[in-house]
Amino acid sequence: MGRISEVFEQTKRAGRIALMPYLAVGYPTLEATIELAPALAGAGADMFELGVPFSDPLADGATIQRATQTALRNGVTLAICLEVAAEIRKKLATPLLLMSYYNPIARYGGARFCAAAREAGVDGLIVPDLPPEEAEELQGDARRNGLDLIYFVAPTSTDDRLKTVARVASGFVYCVALSGVTGARSRLADGLPEYLGRVRARVDVPLVVGFGISRPEHVQTVARHADGAIVASALIDRLDSLPPEDRVAGAVAYLKELAGATARPAE
Repeated sequence: MGRISEVFEQTKRAGRIALMPYLAVGYPTLEATIELAPALAGAGADMFELGVPFSDPLADGATIQRATQTALRNGVTLAICLEVAAEIRKKLATPLLLMSYYNPIARYGGARFCAAAREAGVDGLIVPDLPPEEAEELQGDARRNGLDLIYFVAPTSTDDRLKTVARVASGFVYCVALSGVTGARSRLADGLPEYLGRVRARVDVPLVVGFGISRPEHVQTVARHADGAIVASALIDRLDSLPPEDRVAGAVAYLKELAGATARPAE
């Protein structure tokens, strides 16, 4: 059993869902990314999504676009992201997933990238612009290196699409909470429970919800219907609001607020 599956087994036994913060590698600095990961793990992070900066992040809203542009200006490349993952792995046993658009992976070489990711201690890959119909080659490379390739579903996904994803999914399925791009929201979509119920009926692996999660009450809602929650833009917004010397402590305090809401409701 890999680290990702172990986390879901552990959180299930503990009666809660997994909490996964997103860190844009190189934002605000490379050193900050490496410092934030162990601090957030101590605050309740169960897994990490490490964002590879890309110049055309189609699925991301203004907050993550701004963070990744900063990372690009800091000279961050896919190769450097692998190095950062390896540094974090030296400090943590927590699952690490690299989130990259496909273009940097294709330029690096899929087989070479997956082998390097395994060497760096990465557990999974999230590639938002790679649908299952076009993922066979990378899926094979990932499996040969013990990596879970994570697929997306959305409220607009048809039953046929859900069945397609179910056939190839491993690790978990990333359930986009709403139609649109990433970004913190004041409330989640009203139809989220029905949507997640439809996914649950067709998908056997854990369900993790992302896009828009920013408050403890959002995490509480997810805990009623899924197995994990991703916080991304809201965490970046919190970092943006703090002076450099307070960023780690402020991020830790924020994540503790969210971690306190991960308990599953009593049946």
